[in-house]
Amino acid sequence: MDSDYSIRQAVIDDAKVIARHRAAMFRDMGDLSGDDVLRLENAAFVHLRQMMAERRYLGWLVEREGEVVASAGHGEVVAGAGIIISQLLPRPGAIEGGAQALIANVYCEPEHRRRGLARALMMAMLDWCKRARMAKVVLHASPDGRPLYESLGFVQTNEMRWQGTKES
Repeated sequence: MDSDYSIRQAVIDDAKVIARHRAAMFRDMGDLSGDDVLRLENAAFVHLRQMMAERRYLGWLVEREGEVVASAGHGEVVAGAGIIISQLLPRPGAIEGGAQALIANVYCEPEHRRRGLARALMMAMLDWCKRARMAKVVLHASPDGRPLYESLGFVQTNEMRWQGTKES
């Protein structure tokens, strides 16, 4: 990441840009289109504000230096990512239980991709996870993101997702 960019932690007033990035992420992956993009953005905004207020969602944003966005008083946000925090029951490797960090919403505006921004965001979040002593750190990787996550030490697991029963 070059010196034109900087990373900061998100504040509750950033919920709108985080929601926009979340919807754009699903749109760019081909999972969302049309009116559903705006519907997801609006719904995510409501949830993010609540989760951020409760400190269950922590975000990191990359800003491009130079042009200051007047309403926020910061540079232009061009990338972001976050962590959803939940509690774990005691388990092997975390006998005392602890917290799990689910990394989510890793997104870079198209014109700012391939500049190391996602890697810098991941490093900032993983550093935070180490300091916060997270018992477990997980994420769901898109095909495009998988090489980055693997290079940072993430591995495939045996997680399965329920899609409902075939009889229903």
